Amino acid sequence: MAAPSANLTEVAYRHVLERILSGALALGAEISRREVARELGMSVLPVSEALQRLEQEWLVESDRRVGTRVRVPTPQDIRGYCTVREALETEAARLFNERARGAERERLKMLAGKLDKLYEKSAEHPERLYKLRLEHKDFHLLIAKGAACPYLERQIEKNQNLVFSSFYDRLFGDRRLPYQWHGVLAEAICDGDIDAADRATRRHVRHHLEEIMYRLEPFFSLDAGQIAASMGERG
Repeated sequence: MAAPSANLTEVAYRHVLERILSGALALGAEISRREVARELGMSVLPVSEALQRLEQEWLVESDRRVGTRVRVPTPQDIRGYCTVREALETEAARLFNERARGAERERLKMLAGKLDKLYEKSAEHPERLYKLRLEHKDFHLLIAKGAACPYLERQIEKNQNLVFSSFYDRLFGDRRLPYQWHGVLAEAICDGDIDAADRATRRHVRHHLEEIMYRLEPFFSLDAGQIAASMGERG
């Protein structure tokens, strides 16, 4: 049985993570340990442990002068996140192609169709973007789960938290994708050979990278406080 303190740390970790991913805490925003502890009705210790974990995962950063903030990625960070994503997810796709059971393959195709429909509707309902990202995360984690490698699955989940956040939603707004974008990927992973799964996944994760970098460029000249203010104006 897990120790009570470990359970509290997990609760605090999930709470702060959800606030970052949903945009309640914008890039550069300050995080008060005491406020989080008060919100959750716990001591500061498990909150501090949760923030240390988030710092190790590159989602927050701490400084003695300014305290703890949501980490603002550099251009090199973002390219690095995408490079790691390609390495992790192509390996997951190759292993899924070899190991996944029939039920997992059918579920992946079903989720792909659902996800593509959600993307088509996102322009009309921008408030659904956070739900869309959760569905997107579930789709890619199902590929990782079908690969039957729990450590790989965990690393993909952490990488997804870095690559997809409300920051990009607010920056881009409508994110239209090619027709049946996830359906094509699911077909290649489920029904193609290993090399086809690899090629389809590389194409998928590289999509829009240069556009992302171009649109992010103005933000990299701002300091953390300016970025937080800017994202608040867009919210």
